[in-house]
Amino acid sequence: MRIIQAEDITRAVATAVIEANTVLPPDICQALKQAYEKERMPRARYLLQVLLENAEIAKKEGLALCQDTGMTVVDIMIGQEVHITGDLREAVNEGIRVGYHQGHFRASVVKDPLIRVNTGDNTPCIMHTEIVPGDKMRITVFPKGAGSENMARAAMLKPGAGEQGIIDFVLETVEIAGGNPCPPLVVGVGIGGNMELACYLAKKAIMKPLGASSPYPELQRKLLESINKTGIGPQGLGGDTTALGVNIESYPTHIASLPVAVNLGCHSTRRCTLEL
Repeated sequence: MRIIQAEDITRAVATAVIEANTVLPPDICQALKQAYEKERMPRARYLLQVLLENAEIAKKEGLALCQDTGMTVVDIMIGQEVHITGDLREAVNEGIRVGYHQGHFRASVVKDPLIRVNTGDNTPCIMHTEIVPGDKMRITVFPKGAGSENMARAAMLKPGAGEQGIIDFVLETVEIAGGNPCPPLVVGVGIGGNMELACYLAKKAIMKPLGASSPYPELQRKLLESINKTGIGPQGLGGDTTALGVNIESYPTHIASLPVAVNLGCHSTRRCTLEL
């Protein structure tokens, strides 16, 4: 049995909050650079250049990549041989309070979805936990802005819809979204499970690095090609680059169901993973 102190979790989350909001992940930066090199439309090339400059300034100056520093999603893999002292959820939320205060990031969470009073410290987070073998804890902090999150969709397709039905639904989602989620996008697709799991799978998909292993690499390729043919382009102003990548997560499902969810990440799809 390995003991992890709640205070160590708080410090790790606070560190991850600051890094996630100020440092664009290397795979996203590389994808933006590749898109810039391939882009044929001058206006779109200029916008991609601005996004790269924004990422460079944010990292150098320790500034937020975007004014919408998101509602924080925290994904935690907990080794089954780990014992945590104290309250895990409170330790994580305290790390968010500290990180958002130290980073001077905007507080974007309201206490009640109807009364709409800001909590003032960007808590509570959305927290997912999974028990895995071992004596480590892996924490991923994922700030998710509303512009992209508001464009998420889910559907319970008929099993006969098959792969083409999935492609049609993903494309429809991207086209409805247009420029609202601040493209170029990272597109996360969750397939299988049931309604709530498909949505979680889609979120997990955009939390993965671009190019990570996939159960459907050929479907990912088809989707990325089709999405970029829409011509929506950077910031919705036209161009070859509507999406930087597509990630898919899947799970077994019922014989009568084909759940599909799509979660869109903006050009600043931010994340930071730390291990304790």
